[in-house]
Amino acid sequence: MRVLGIVTARGGSKGIPRKNLAPLAGRPLLDYTAAAVRQARRLTRTIVSTDCPEIAAAAQAAGLECPFLRPEELAQDDTPTIPVLQHVVRTLSGQGEDYDAVFVLQPTNPLRLACDIDGAVDLLESSGADSVIGFSDVGERHPARMKVVDERGRVADPPFAEQFEGQRRQDLPKLYLRDGSVYLTRTTVLMEQSSLKGNDCRAWIIPPQRALNIDDPFDLYLAEQLLKLGPERFPGRPAEAGSE
Repeated sequence: MRVLGIVTARGGSKGIPRKNLAPLAGRPLLDYTAAAVRQARRLTRTIVSTDCPEIAAAAQAAGLECPFLRPEELAQDDTPTIPVLQHVVRTLSGQGEDYDAVFVLQPTNPLRLACDIDGAVDLLESSGADSVIGFSDVGERHPARMKVVDERGRVADPPFAEQFEGQRRQDLPKLYLRDGSVYLTRTTVLMEQSSLKGNDCRAWIIPPQRALNIDDPFDLYLAEQLLKLGPERFPGRPAEAGSE
């Protein structure tokens, strides 16, 4: 199976300025995805899609390819992900390169490991599914425990509330939330259905301690604290820069 990795790294960011290059434990955020890509076995080629020359240079310094810049119209605050991916696929197809599947690699998921990449590809290939997406157990933040708060501050139960106040989490239906680190889709589904999920999606389960999506400075702080724990207390931590 020929799998194209696409690192989506737009230059603009409101929550954290220059987020994809933001320092995390002494390394640019983008470096963590680059390290996982270097260690992965199942990616045929990996391309960085960015509109920013600075990010392109940083990506190349980290060992990633950035053979062309993303058009400005695909780098706006409200630009969806799918047209960005389709642009890369069409560009490479025009150069004679075709792939069976596309793996979206968001730099904002620095705790992704090479085994997540390779395992997801293995699962897609063996299952015949349309896609494999990363999910993590919602844990204590189960939707059944959510409440509705009106404009006067009054609390009410939503229709999906727990059967009684304080119901044990073990007795609630097991639910999962997309974590963002794994989006693997067959190219035909992406290009013909404009979908990352398709009709048959399989879950790649990410442990809660690694299900961290960097969106604001507090997320960066949490990730840095996890990385400081070291391999004994945080097993499976991302590789150091330059390691294979």
